[in-house]
Amino acid sequence: MNKKISVLQDKIKQAHAGGGPLRIESQHKKGKLTARERIHFLMDEGSFEEIGMFVTHRSTDFGMETEKYLGDGVVTGYGNVNGRLVYVFSQDFTVFGGSLSETHAEKICKIMEMALKNGAPLIGLNDSGGARIQEGVVSLGGYADIFYRNVQASGVIPQLSAIMGPCAGGAVYSPAITDFILMVEHTSYMFVTGPNVVKTVTHEQVSSEELGGAGTHATKSGVTHFACANELDAISHVKKLLSYMPQNCEEMPALLVYDQDQEESRPVLNEIIPENANQPYDVRGIIDQLADEESFLEVHKNYAENIVVGFARLAGRSIGIVANQPAYLAGVLDNHASVKAARFVRFCDCFNIPLLVLEDVPGFLPGTDQEWNGIITNGAKLLYAFSEATVPRITVITRKAYGGAYDVMNSKHIGADLNYAWPTAEIAVMGAKGAAEIIFKKEISTAADPAAKLVEKEKLYADTFANPYRAAERGFVDEVITPSITRLKLIRAFKMLENKVVNTPRKKHGNIPL
Repeated sequence: MNKKISVLQDKIKQAHAGGGPLRIESQHKKGKLTARERIHFLMDEGSFEEIGMFVTHRSTDFGMETEKYLGDGVVTGYGNVNGRLVYVFSQDFTVFGGSLSETHAEKICKIMEMALKNGAPLIGLNDSGGARIQEGVVSLGGYADIFYRNVQASGVIPQLSAIMGPCAGGAVYSPAITDFILMVEHTSYMFVTGPNVVKTVTHEQVSSEELGGAGTHATKSGVTHFACANELDAISHVKKLLSYMPQNCEEMPALLVYDQDQEESRPVLNEIIPENANQPYDVRGIIDQLADEESFLEVHKNYAENIVVGFARLAGRSIGIVANQPAYLAGVLDNHASVKAARFVRFCDCFNIPLLVLEDVPGFLPGTDQEWNGIITNGAKLLYAFSEATVPRITVITRKAYGGAYDVMNSKHIGADLNYAWPTAEIAVMGAKGAAEIIFKKEISTAADPAAKLVEKEKLYADTFANPYRAAERGFVDEVITPSITRLKLIRAFKMLENKVVNTPRKKHGNIPL
């Protein structure tokens, strides 16, 4: 027995050695951790249980039968993160560049199926050179097997992808289907075709970092939700993200212990909206006052900055926040902002996370660029996402709520549960100046002093419509409130709505305007 145990221990050592000390050293020189080191920092101490440690590839072409490594380039298993069960796969770049083979894919698929059956989050730590070309179509089939399971798990369990190195070609589509993507600055990149192919086809000269680095995808494409300074920062973000989510779609997010006797008034909110309606302010100042201290985790921070989305806690309760940002493009809705917010709303609705909307929107951004790039269908995505959501939904109109954007931003008409407005709210078809120019066009043009007449009519329109009271009279706004008591109102409202049930029409699924 001792001899057999010794053989087992030798095999375990081989598996833990990955591609060998030289390749591990090379990984470290690049500023990257190994697959097992990443799992060590992610999981609670001693909780990780590995599955498939001794799996090897089955390829016999191009001399592959002579080069085998236990585990075949991916570490898979389960364990705890902050006491909660999660499943994980971590690709090992020291073994065949982390390339995906038939057996590599089978290991990932097995762990995905276990996560789905047991209703627990799935975390992928990606670091792979792509499909293993020595295996041809078999490796491509492995990717498709993974994609299919990503889709089956979508909306059932949270799926998080941390890109720790290269992720190219077909490999990018698994992370793209998952709920959140995190990338590491300067050591990770994602693209469908690399710089060499781009140069050959389009004659563009571009580096991997410029084409698909963390900065590019965090600011230009919106592919990644978080650009992290290093791998430990990325792992920390994964842990924090998980803290706002339930284990699966059948559960509720954890409700943290909260002292209900705290003072909830926030007098600073009474002064936060500028006297001049055209003057910007940072909506994060409002979020910080409404959310529990230091609980706001912004998502997609550097992409479509005219809208702010993220997770926070309100009296210990996990909520999702969608807020127009007057400090950037006056908070207008455009193509990128609409898609960014729609995606976030749908995630929150999948996993029973209530939604808070802070509204200060002058409308949709006009222009040929917006129209030609589909603002109609992209704006409809956000409208659809809110209308479809069955979680508790509350809107606070802080200032402008103009035109179709008023409808889209979680209005009462599309199913919001409660709509509050501050006294500074302006709910109208358009701004007072533009409205006056249309309604009183003839009077202004024939007046002795057209400019003075425009000011007069502008004030008339503003006094009539640029306030929250017309909407309140109709019941479109449930209550006009003093800003300082907003946090207390929200705490009580979300508590009241915690058992909300919506019975939707029977259907296979809707057809969101993609």
